[in-house]
Amino acid sequence: MTDIRGLSQSEVLARRARGLGNDVPFRTTRSYAQILRQNAFTFINIILFAIGLALILMDRPGDALVTAGLVLLNVIVGVAQEGRAKRKLDQIALLTRPKATVVREGREQAVDPNEIVQGDILRARPGDQIVVDGLVVGVGQMGVDESLLTGESDLIPKRAGDALYSGSFCVAGSALYEAQKVGAEGLAHQLTAGARAFRQVKTPLQRDVDFVIRILVLVAAQLGILLTISSLINRAPLVVAVQMAAVIVVLVPQGLFFMITTAYAMGAVRVAGRGALIQQANAIESLSNVQVLCLDKTGTLTANRLKLHALYPLGLSEGELGRLLGDYAASSTAGNRTTEALGAAFAGQRRRIREEVLFSSERKWSALAFDDETLRGTYVLGAPEILQPRLQPHAALDEQRDVWAARGLRVLYFAHHPSPLPLHDAEGQPPNEPIGGQPPIPPCTPRLDRGGSIRDQSPIASIGDQPKLPSNLIPLGAISLSDELRPEAGSTLKAFAEANIQLKIISGDNPDTVAALARQAGWRGDARAISGLELAEMDEARFAKTATEASIFGRITPKQKEELVRALRGKGYYVAMIGDGVNDVLSLKQAQLGIAMQSGSQATRGVADMVLLDDSFAALPRAFQEGQRIIRGMQDIVRLFLTRTFYLTLLIIASRIVGLAFPVTPKHNSLLALLTVGIPTLALAAWARPGPAPKSLLRSVSHFVFPAAFSVAGLSLAVYLYYLLTTGSAEMARTALTMVTVLCGLVLIPFVEPPTPAWVGGDELSGDWRPTLLALGMLLLFALVMLLLPLRRFFELESLRALDYLLICALVAGWGFALRFVWRARLFEKLVTPEG
Repeated sequence: MTDIRGLSQSEVLARRARGLGNDVPFRTTRSYAQILRQNAFTFINIILFAIGLALILMDRPGDALVTAGLVLLNVIVGVAQEGRAKRKLDQIALLTRPKATVVREGREQAVDPNEIVQGDILRARPGDQIVVDGLVVGVGQMGVDESLLTGESDLIPKRAGDALYSGSFCVAGSALYEAQKVGAEGLAHQLTAGARAFRQVKTPLQRDVDFVIRILVLVAAQLGILLTISSLINRAPLVVAVQMAAVIVVLVPQGLFFMITTAYAMGAVRVAGRGALIQQANAIESLSNVQVLCLDKTGTLTANRLKLHALYPLGLSEGELGRLLGDYAASSTAGNRTTEALGAAFAGQRRRIREEVLFSSERKWSALAFDDETLRGTYVLGAPEILQPRLQPHAALDEQRDVWAARGLRVLYFAHHPSPLPLHDAEGQPPNEPIGGQPPIPPCTPRLDRGGSIRDQSPIASIGDQPKLPSNLIPLGAISLSDELRPEAGSTLKAFAEANIQLKIISGDNPDTVAALARQAGWRGDARAISGLELAEMDEARFAKTATEASIFGRITPKQKEELVRALRGKGYYVAMIGDGVNDVLSLKQAQLGIAMQSGSQATRGVADMVLLDDSFAALPRAFQEGQRIIRGMQDIVRLFLTRTFYLTLLIIASRIVGLAFPVTPKHNSLLALLTVGIPTLALAAWARPGPAPKSLLRSVSHFVFPAAFSVAGLSLAVYLYYLLTTGSAEMARTALTMVTVLCGLVLIPFVEPPTPAWVGGDELSGDWRPTLLALGMLLLFALVMLLLPLRRFFELESLRALDYLLICALVAGWGFALRFVWRARLFEKLVTPEG
């Protein structure tokens, strides 16, 4: 036994003053500099800024203002929105940040990882994250999961002198370790810094938008080249060529990237307000795609609190059995919820241990070999299915187990052997190889306490040795523990069923117990339970079939959880996994969306895409709806952006083929963009409503975009040509053209969100009048521009006759009715679909 006091407060302050603190910036989202840089300095923005500068040099400050001004407006709004979201999420994320337990002046205390200094002594318990590189000291030992660093999920044993690496997790056992490498020197920080150099993985929505942008960049580039050649041949003035370039560049709807970022940020804030913290932006979109939700019973259906229900003693009194269980719980070196429940029910004394096997969800049993004057022998506590083959038969015990399991109680067997048997097959200690090319951390000397208050004790056997379940055990009795159902479990299960999301309950408990608890919580589906022991005997094909058909799985190992998630993904399902313990880490990483409980282990929170604050399982259905809301909102936004881009492109190409003057100026285009997509798309993102997400975003918008774009282009070209021929004035023709495109763009807004059945054609009925009222507001703004002489002059618009206004309004109304007929008759689909 060693006494380890750790550093004193004065030593901590002195080391921090020497720069030996763990000062690593805590970032949950992009920095403010990154937000500004990635919003402002995109490729297209840089081109537009350059064109704006050229226009200023050509004494066209108005054109420069509208060319670069709309870009600046987008940047300001985008930075403000994402900055606001960042502040909110950073505040919430502090609640889920890993904590560290340090030993200072003989006392354990929880601190923020940034408060650690080199030489600090830290305590690691099951589920704790190793926050700095260090070296195990004292006589404790533990099993560590280094899969986040190495990709291998094997349990790595660690004892005195072994190296620990930041980014790994303690899974079993408990030990002290000394901080050796802090701050930027830590392995996790170096790996993270390297990872930041790689390209971010795009989400399905981002991939679709990126595909559209690349196609439009190619189209705009080709169009720009042709117009440049035409300008050189016709010897057009340089200022006209630059103005055309300004319009061509903005044909590429870079605002779509801005809107995706804005939608993600708004969604993350809304979800946070409903009890969930988004740790990966992809999680917002993933929420809308989930088809199967796998959840561990503990912490989701139940409140993660165990309470002793009853004892069933064999061959001894209930009091004697309680005393043994109390001593067992008090002597265990690494507690869990079961030993905590036993310790709360029975006062026990710590006894001298000769050997110990810590509980793991893989084995589902624990054991202590006592060599004490008062208590001698080997005692085992574990799942009935695991212990039963090693027990002396007892039918009454099994009958009681079935009775309790049918009532949804957790059942454990307690057995012993009179002699302190060996609990491990010694296989030697595998060498601890350095990770990621890092040199081994040199050994250090433990700090010993002269007075002593922190005591680190561990059994002789090593975690590195293979545990061995003894045979010929004598059953001492059975224990039943009750789980507290969450009050919101029933309504949450119902909400998932209404959202057509399949549920799979995957637990380490008895399958009958899990099924009974599910029924108590309001489970309405098939409650057929499958045991992990049955799954272990299945071949791959039968395993995958069972994973799809069954809904409740009990006595499942962590590896089987991972395999179940992988099997479901292999069948084409989009899978989310909820977990709270270290045993859920593998399956969380395997799922497309990993969700952790705030009160769960640091390991699960560290790998999860999303964390449920206050363990609010009821927040999930609302969060799924939020994901659907984002996709639906982006669907409307993409419709408006692509329609505008396509009809402008078609209009420019058609006018040049006919030999007309360039139809659009930068000022006209900026006014059109602001009124028809700039302001409206921000509102549509905020007002989006939940609903089934489309399987293919681009395919879902094609029904709307192509008929609208071709018809607007045709009408606009006709109006432009008519006024050009009748008035002989390019300015009058461009004014009429701008009015037509603005009115058509505003009419499209209620078509994307139909407030009444009369507007249904391009999309289903929404009943939401807000987009329509917004369109009317934009119409009033356009009318104000036309009425006020300074604004009309700034945007280079001419005053039309009253008859012209009536004619254009009548044409737009007729166009709207014709377009609705095309949508409802699905004429475009019939035209492009091959016969037969």
